Amino acid sequence: MIFLGDSLTAGYGLPADRAFPSLVADSLRSQGTPVRMVNAGVSGDTTTGALGRLDWLLDQKPDLLVVGLGANDALRGQPVARIEANLLTIVRRGRAAGARVLLLGMKIPTNFGPEYSSEFAAMYGRVASREKVPLVPFLLEGVGGRVELNLDDGIHPNEHGQRIVASNVFPYVLRALRGAR
Repeated sequence: MIFLGDSLTAGYGLPADRAFPSLVADSLRSQGTPVRMVNAGVSGDTTTGALGRLDWLLDQKPDLLVVGLGANDALRGQPVARIEANLLTIVRRGRAAGARVLLLGMKIPTNFGPEYSSEFAAMYGRVASREKVPLVPFLLEGVGGRVELNLDDGIHPNEHGQRIVASNVFPYVLRALRGAR
């Protein structure tokens, strides 16, 4: 199982074993599901950057590719159509390599206008629907915007926030590993 993402996936500011991918893997193991997890989260990564390293990751033959990307693209004002095209390519290449794919949805503040933010959030649903892959609607549900659950930067979840993110993602990962949608 590979988690492909940005600083949110990497667990920015925390030890690697406290990032939500590690917590999800620990939960799977505690329920008797053996799993090898690779956290391929890179701080600052974009969909374009992830595409550049995707083949190497897929050479590892993961059963599941969890894709949590797009936030940095949006924060840089990239066109939603470009972000969407990159996510579609990542999902398709993951599936072509034999992996199930789980998409992690994101939302962004309205810095670039409410239309951009709305279109960005809707993009994840379009990709998931078009490619028939499961979607976690909002990775940071219950964490985003809550000061007590984030580091001082107000963006990245702290340890408690990471546990909530892991609980958001865990049931989707479990269903994806079992082959259910």
